[in-house]
Amino acid sequence: MSAYPDEIDRPWPETSPVRGPVVPGHAEPAAVPLMNIANVLTMARIAIVPLFVLALFAGDGHDTAWRLTAAALFGIAAITDRFDGQLARKYGLVTDFGKLADPIADKALIGSALIGLSALGDLAWWITLVICGREIGITLLRLAVVRRGVIPAGRGGKLKTLVQSLAIAALLLPLSGAFATAGMVLMYAALVLTVVTGLDYVGQAARVWFAGGSRKR
Repeated sequence: MSAYPDEIDRPWPETSPVRGPVVPGHAEPAAVPLMNIANVLTMARIAIVPLFVLALFAGDGHDTAWRLTAAALFGIAAITDRFDGQLARKYGLVTDFGKLADPIADKALIGSALIGLSALGDLAWWITLVICGREIGITLLRLAVVRRGVIPAGRGGKLKTLVQSLAIAALLLPLSGAFATAGMVLMYAALVLTVVTGLDYVGQAARVWFAGGSRKR
């Protein structure tokens, strides 16, 4: 244990039960409000999910007007995913609620779209099972290693989410011929990215786990 000269005989700083230690001579940081723009966008995305599902299955599930509506709702929700995280980081609006709700909103949107498309016969079930299984598995793995370290989001994961969203949007639209084929090509690309980034995450999680364990010893 070491101490700097100006730390000797210094009284312990007062603490705040909400915001942590209060450093003498410094203003106490303001608490981030729960109802900020980033969290509002996240909650809006969650609220859109059931509306999207209703539009997707309206009629016989292949009505042109309803499929366009479903695609529009999916697009709006995907756009909110693009901006809520950026706003939270840029303006210091990061909250524990946002950290929890944002990935839930993402997985609810992507998962409901994939399951809906498979239920309507527009996407093979094995693709849906691989992607959803990967997302559930990585979520459980993240919870398992969170006490030993944090694995930052990589470019591969962000690219995976983008390609997944583009592929789903293309399959939601009432397209045919080459356009429908292009949608499936995007989906296969998303599938490859899903598996590759999942394996990479497992490797990073293993390194964090064993590194954390060695530090404890």
